[in-house]
Amino acid sequence: MSFVEYREQIQDGDTAIIFLGHDSMFPVTIKQGSQTQTKYGVIRHSTDLIGKNYGSKVTCSKGGWVYILYPTPELWTMNLPHRTQILYSTDISMITMMLELKPGSVVCESGTGSGSLSHAIIRTVAPTGHLYTVEFHQQRAEKAIEEFQQHKVDHLVTVKNQDVCKNGFGVSHIADAVFLDIPSPWEAIGHAKDALKIEGGRVCSFSPCIEQVQRTCLALEEHGFTEINTLEILLRVYDVRGISLPVPDFGTPAEEKGESLVADKAKPISTSQPGTVQFKSGVSPREMVGHTGYLTFATKNLF
Repeated sequence: MSFVEYREQIQDGDTAIIFLGHDSMFPVTIKQGSQTQTKYGVIRHSTDLIGKNYGSKVTCSKGGWVYILYPTPELWTMNLPHRTQILYSTDISMITMMLELKPGSVVCESGTGSGSLSHAIIRTVAPTGHLYTVEFHQQRAEKAIEEFQQHKVDHLVTVKNQDVCKNGFGVSHIADAVFLDIPSPWEAIGHAKDALKIEGGRVCSFSPCIEQVQRTCLALEEHGFTEINTLEILLRVYDVRGISLPVPDFGTPAEEKGESLVADKAKPISTSQPGTVQFKSGVSPREMVGHTGYLTFATKNLF
């Protein structure tokens, strides 16, 4: 099992996603002789999972069933163990596009955190690219190394446990892009510029507070970066549902008024409600997920 290569069959040691529904799923490490408890009953790894194809429908001991899914960066983002606040697919997709990442790209990242963005970057730059990721917290760095090895992507990533604001990324003039998710990104802009290739590159900083964005933009300008812009991604999901609305009464057309005037006077006044019409429509939620953070992008100036 690898996050950058697909395999049909479930094997011992794999990380799989147990899918109970769109709002209910969780990761599990497949082990010979182990079992996993769900609300639909027990899943026995040896008999129910190992040797079966990913995507299979597995019947649990109580008669209910689940699907076993191959892990992708998107599914991992939804199910990973949180060691820190993470970036979700909405922001990750924008970061990947605006940094112009592609297979073969070299990326520097700080900090690693729970590895949500790291897995997406690795999948994007594989099979010939590389990710250099820096994590200040020693235990989180060690856990990230362990996960990358378990997910068979450790050959595409180098994890360093150091302070990027003081010691940088440990590489110079090799990166196509730099991503910063740290409390004071303005202190690491000089190191980011040094890590980028001499012929240029892109940098992105994620910050939850606008004051952080302001100081980062000033630092980017001081170090000669151009095309500095800040984005905020707000996700609004629309539900498709049946709507019932009253048919409006626009009155009688002008040409018919004269003909029907006498007849209308003879009719009693109607107090019944106008008719209604039903149709399908996209309805916005009363509440939505709001601000997550600001994404600031900039380009290294060649001159």
